[in-house]
Amino acid sequence: MKELFLLIAAIAVPTSACERDLPDAHWAKAVGRELQDIQARAEPFPPVWSKNEEILHTSFDKAEIDTWASYYTHGDHIAGRNKSMAEETAKKWNANGISSSLVEYEVYLNYPESQSLVLNLANGSKHEAQLIEDVVAGDETTGAAGSIPAFHGYSKSGEVTAEYVYLGRGHKDDFNAAKAAGISVEGKIAVIKYGGPFRGTKVKNAEANGMVGVVIFTDPGDDGPQEAKGQAPYPDGPARHPSSIQRGSVADIAHYTGDPTTPGRASKPGVERETNPSVLPGIPSLPISQRDALPILQALDGHGSVLKRDGWRGGLNTTYSSGPAPGVALSLSNKMTDATTPIWNVIGIINGTNADETIIVGNHRDAWIIGGAADPNSGTAMFIEITKAFGELLKTGWKPKRNIVFASWDAEEYALVGSTEWVEDFAPWLADTAISYLNVDIAVNGGYPGASCTPELRGIAQSVMKKVIYGQRTLYDAWYDLYRFRPTDNGFGLLGSGSDYTAFLQYGIGALDFGMGPSSTDPVYMYHSNYDSYHWMKTMVDPDFSIHTTAGQFLALLTYHLADDALIPYDTVALGKGLMDSVTQVTSLTINCCGDASRTQKAVNLTQLVDAAHNFQSVAQNFATITSARDFQADDTKVQDANKRLKQVLRQFLNQTGLDGRPFYRNGMQAPNRDDGYKAQTFPGPVEALQDKDLPRAKEWDLFLTDALNKASALLTLT
Repeated sequence: MKELFLLIAAIAVPTSACERDLPDAHWAKAVGRELQDIQARAEPFPPVWSKNEEILHTSFDKAEIDTWASYYTHGDHIAGRNKSMAEETAKKWNANGISSSLVEYEVYLNYPESQSLVLNLANGSKHEAQLIEDVVAGDETTGAAGSIPAFHGYSKSGEVTAEYVYLGRGHKDDFNAAKAAGISVEGKIAVIKYGGPFRGTKVKNAEANGMVGVVIFTDPGDDGPQEAKGQAPYPDGPARHPSSIQRGSVADIAHYTGDPTTPGRASKPGVERETNPSVLPGIPSLPISQRDALPILQALDGHGSVLKRDGWRGGLNTTYSSGPAPGVALSLSNKMTDATTPIWNVIGIINGTNADETIIVGNHRDAWIIGGAADPNSGTAMFIEITKAFGELLKTGWKPKRNIVFASWDAEEYALVGSTEWVEDFAPWLADTAISYLNVDIAVNGGYPGASCTPELRGIAQSVMKKVIYGQRTLYDAWYDLYRFRPTDNGFGLLGSGSDYTAFLQYGIGALDFGMGPSSTDPVYMYHSNYDSYHWMKTMVDPDFSIHTTAGQFLALLTYHLADDALIPYDTVALGKGLMDSVTQVTSLTINCCGDASRTQKAVNLTQLVDAAHNFQSVAQNFATITSARDFQADDTKVQDANKRLKQVLRQFLNQTGLDGRPFYRNGMQAPNRDDGYKAQTFPGPVEALQDKDLPRAKEWDLFLTDALNKASALLTLT
């Protein structure tokens, strides 16, 4: 009874959110005040800056961000085709005072040659999908020469004509539910809506169920503003343009990222390559617009079943019947050109006085389309001013305590390729010196702050927000209004995969991903479409680039404090809390997993894991108390010793054999959910083992994590 009681007590701690959420202000006000736990800002406004903070904050020029945003969004910069932009980026960073150069890798990519999708109806009529967005008056890049058609990166070439079945969001549970309902999917084409799992996971699920092709569409029912609600579409209003199409990769990033042909090895000339990478799909796929999806779905009305699955129904005028329908088929053609081609990362470096500690801050530069005003070039343009701000600081004679590496990654969109290859290339040095990685992907597509991170970065991120002016208040005030009722995680999400932090996490390097996003009433962000354009950004989101400026000031100040604070500003208390939340999820799974809960918990050594997590929480709190004392921080020897210990804490959770079936993912603290690809799964080893009802494997992972927690506790125990 003692064991079970202790574990039930642990369950009372709520688990952390897996996704970045942007709750509306009216929702926050409606929640009972008794839930409020995050503290309002007590510091004065305007913020009190040090001399260095003032230089960084005031060095940003909105007009310059505007200029560079226009530059980056007016030319083809798909992966492997943007060397001139890489060279211009390095040139500007150098002019700003940051020593920068191109780092080249030779990677496998593929490009669209020809694509088509035709709906064949029983009466002999046909409907051909457009596979390119409409040209919009005033939005010049939507009609630019060389506009890139809709396609999926790393998709399989092929031609197939077959009946088709609608399968919701394409989660594996959607397929299981369809089969349980007697819906035959084998030999058919899957029609799937975006949302939920990563698109590569959707295609993998379809292939695993014997399907021969996949069509993925964006459903307006998932949007805030909608034409169905009476709101006009872009460019006349905030709703989605009906011809917008979400491009993207269909690699299976839940298994590994980077060049699919060189897992675990940097893609340099002459490297050994795999000929049939497991993360690449074996069936063709295409993305289409809601406008072209509508007749395809309507042709299934009244045929098959309408499953009671979350997200099954959407906002189109159709019943969302599964089908198939007699005499109705799709003809899908996808011809891709394979290439082993150079890509170019831009790397800028400021050497610190302590060569053994490094901060990396990065954003990817490549996009699926000529635009990319939000993804990724809101961040790319912002980085111009970040490097300028640090250049201004260097002119004063300042030098950071730690190295700072600025990175502009290429080929992120295909499978986080540029960042993964660089991490694999410099793995020994990063393992020895890296403190944290800061990531910006979509820096701006709205005006509300959001972030996901490893827990040790929560405290410093919130402290820095209080230093950043955002209109007539601080960035932290905006954060507080959104997340005041999320005391468990203070508003921070967890990191799964989907952006360039992924490879860093596999080396025990903590990370933060930040961006300014929309509320549910803001203009719809037409992700990976031709409408992610400079014109959309200027007219719908950030006309004067002041939001870009705020995001850049936050990232600059956060980089500065991580690189120059004498004591590495880790929030060990938040780390302890986050780890206990992870133990809580493991505990909850043991209750209903495998019969009697007490026997299950004993079989997987759960008590020891819970005890180790509680002990780490206590040690982490004590470490924070000791190291915050003025006399401790005045002792350089003690501070340096504490920093060496802090650098190693997250490394204790690295498992050299990796997750079962996913050896790339070595971080025992978190990984992308194997059935989703995007979302984070904390303590994935025991969680996946319990889901599989594999108690010996769950025990092995619990023992590993117990040992990791104990080693981390030993590191933070100061005498």
